[in-house]
Amino acid sequence: MSAAPEGSDYDLVILGGGPGGYVAAIRAAQLGMRAALVEREAVGGVCLNWGCIPAKSLLRGAELAALLQEADSFGVHAEGISLDLGRNVAHSRAVVRQIVGGVESLLTSHGVEVVRSAGTLRDAHTVLTSDGPVRGRNVILAPGARPRAIEGIPIDGTRVLDSRAALGSLETPQSVVIVGGGCVGVEFADIYAAFGARVTLVEHSAQLLDGFDEELATRLAESLAARGIEVITGARVAGVVASNGGVRATVTSPGGPRTLEAERALIAIGIVPNTQALGLEVAGVATDERGYITVDARCQTSTAGVYAIGDATGILPLAHVASAQGVLAVEAIAGLEPAPLDYDWMPRAVYCRPQLASIGLTEAAARAGGRNVVVGRVPFASNGKATLLGGSNGLAKLVSDRETGEILGFHAIGEGATELLAEVGVAHALESTTAELGAATHAHPTLSELVKEAALAARGVAVHHYQPRPT
Repeated sequence: MSAAPEGSDYDLVILGGGPGGYVAAIRAAQLGMRAALVEREAVGGVCLNWGCIPAKSLLRGAELAALLQEADSFGVHAEGISLDLGRNVAHSRAVVRQIVGGVESLLTSHGVEVVRSAGTLRDAHTVLTSDGPVRGRNVILAPGARPRAIEGIPIDGTRVLDSRAALGSLETPQSVVIVGGGCVGVEFADIYAAFGARVTLVEHSAQLLDGFDEELATRLAESLAARGIEVITGARVAGVVASNGGVRATVTSPGGPRTLEAERALIAIGIVPNTQALGLEVAGVATDERGYITVDARCQTSTAGVYAIGDATGILPLAHVASAQGVLAVEAIAGLEPAPLDYDWMPRAVYCRPQLASIGLTEAAARAGGRNVVVGRVPFASNGKATLLGGSNGLAKLVSDRETGEILGFHAIGEGATELLAEVGVAHALESTTAELGAATHAHPTLSELVKEAALAARGVAVHHYQPRPT
């Protein structure tokens, strides 16, 4: 731990109680540190309260709506189905309250002091709160981020929404224009469409989910289009004008300028860090030109004893990444020499229908890096579990090194695709090869058999799908 003025109240003060901050606090307590967690709102941060958890709860409702509409082929005749997004939102809020209560209980059980206040740095060892200064030998900054706005397009929370406003909206719009085809945009497109809205999804990049495997992103766009969702890529939204009757969005697209009219617009174009008014300057904490806090491999900032984790670092804005950074930073403070994080191997999951899953390098990235690549490709239609679930229109791709069998990445689209990521992540961590992954016996029928089959396909010996042996 770094040196601090004598009389510091805590070994560690954490500013921000999201999935990075509260996990860091618990890990600190496990290591015998006296920790204080400063959080102005509910613990759990955006992820638990206004992001991952409520959004996936709404997506569960969307999935149930779709399943009921498809139930006839299973001999289940559902009649008189009504869709109520407001009830779905109410359920999501109940889920949030339950999980927040669980996190609060964990913090109490570990003896973490929770200070209910906004906080700002007075110096490298002191966080100013409404209850007075909280001093620590070390400080972890975990302020998170907020939805990014488009200059000149005000978010009014009624006609023009950001993700937080959308998660609390109780009514299904008849029509909606979603600006942004990243994870948030495509998940809300799924939710709104499942509850009966006419959806137009506008993305600036050439593909949805920029950075994901291009082939799978194309398949997703086709799947959304088949459900009646209009997808416009390579387009720029020049303006959104709201009125009592709805919104009018001006779009420049490859097909020429367009005017899109809808009841509502959702702006989902990314995030900006909550680093303003934190007192970073007085503590000597450096930021980049976008306002993100710069950190080293151990998440230490430019100031000794001050660490930063989560979305505010701008590295990879995912809840599980923030949690991993929190553990890393605490263990570094405790002198445990933790292994650095491999951000290429942080799993990425999108929970729309069909789900998208990605870990490691994409095929394109591996080839660009000079690797001699072979890809094991397996359609979900070859998997018994996927077929009986009615979700056989999917694809799994295992990217590997042709000579050594080293696993370079895994990418999938389809029913339950996100549940396949963990096995590949563990296999990589254990330095397994396609030979070992293909040799492991998987229970039948399970979706996890797709991972085994993809590893076998990379070696040209897939059993349930023909792929010529690599040459």
